[in-house]
Amino acid sequence: MKKAKFRLQPVLELRRSEERAAAAAAAAAMNAAADADRRATEQETALTGAVLPRSMPSGSFVAAMVLLRTAATDAADARALATAQAEQAEAVRAQWTAAAQRTKALERLAERHREAQQHAADAAEERAVDDLVTGRAGRGKEQAWTD
Repeated sequence: MKKAKFRLQPVLELRRSEERAAAAAAAAAMNAAADADRRATEQETALTGAVLPRSMPSGSFVAAMVLLRTAATDAADARALATAQAEQAEAVRAQWTAAAQRTKALERLAERHREAQQHAADAAEERAVDDLVTGRAGRGKEQAWTD
């Protein structure tokens, strides 16, 4: 008996490769988001430790205040970037989840196909055994009747 081929196998293989690519993209996005968060935290921590001296010339005071303001702006920008990358990572993870669901649906179809083939093979084997058994029983009755 010739087994029927799962006709969607090429599509399933494509979906699996799409899922692997989406998983790699999700991992890269999560790593980028974690790195951005780490950099933002480092900048914020460095900024909280900044202390101005009690007395300094006015020019130095203005320069220090400009430097602190710039550092605070940079820290805020780094936090905004970290937030944006976390959101992007979540979107990429959602794409990975969708790809995994599409793959899972085709895998369920492939499994049903395999189960149907196995069921057909089992039924054919059972019919063959039944034919053998009923053939022998029939021959035995014919011989007994003719004797």
